[in-house]
Amino acid sequence: MPEIIFITGGQRSGKSNFAKQLAERKSSNPIFLATARAWDDDFEKRIKHHKDARGNNWRTIEEEKHLDKLNLEKDIVVLDCITLWLTNIFHDNKYHVENSLEEAKRIWDSFIRQDFTLLVVSNELGMGVHPESDIAMKFADLHGWINQHIASLSNEVWLMVSGIPLKVK
Repeated sequence: MPEIIFITGGQRSGKSNFAKQLAERKSSNPIFLATARAWDDDFEKRIKHHKDARGNNWRTIEEEKHLDKLNLEKDIVVLDCITLWLTNIFHDNKYHVENSLEEAKRIWDSFIRQDFTLLVVSNELGMGVHPESDIAMKFADLHGWINQHIASLSNEVWLMVSGIPLKVK
């Protein structure tokens, strides 16, 4: 069974930094599992900036969707982030909530059958501004449901508030 540490919070709340600090305490060579899909040139630049900021002790694996295809046995892994991973699934399922939730749960449940330490970064979308469109509202609902699923399977759950970690579970 894996050790899963779920870290959630609002935008720019310090989630990623907290996850990286925890991982570096557990390993001198952690893995950064990036789920971002490079949608445009600006996002490509953002990805490069994040890679450069991590340092040479980190190994980066990029996987947009199929986390369950990775072998991370015995590794210390920061998965950043569920929001981008779920965006890829939602987009590829043509914004169909039920199909996206089913696929995300299937991939997740298969992914966590490994023996590794996983620090998972996600966002709490439901605590922010009310979504302006129907599609954004559907995504916020989908995201909330997958967060609940992941948190229920996690050993620890942390909520980041203004850079301060609060242990929830």
